[in-house]
Amino acid sequence: MTGATAHQARIVGFREDTRADRMRIADEAEARFARKVAWGARCGDEEELFTTLSVPVMTRLRLPERQVLDTLVDAGVARSRSHALAWCVRLVGDHEGEWIDQLREALVHVEKVRSEGPGSDK
Repeated sequence: MTGATAHQARIVGFREDTRADRMRIADEAEARFARKVAWGARCGDEEELFTTLSVPVMTRLRLPERQVLDTLVDAGVARSRSHALAWCVRLVGDHEGEWIDQLREALVHVEKVRSEGPGSDK
């Protein structure tokens, strides 16, 4: 058995052995935080997500943007336009992470200033 196969087998075993506990913890966390919980495991270089949440998002893309998504699908990079769009978003997040973090920090400041502005109950 190769290393990758052994790691994958351990992940599968972990998933099966911990299912009841993970479901109980997820139910409690979802009730407490009003958010869905995703699970995964990593063993060596192998990683697998067990539970992921896909939420429908409506987008209005023009033909050139749709052609980019269709090219990714036709090339086998993505299974669908939805998967291609998620791939593009992850790519931007991976390569522009610092810039995205700066935007988030700026938005926190904007919200603070708005909350202190006219019409706010200070």
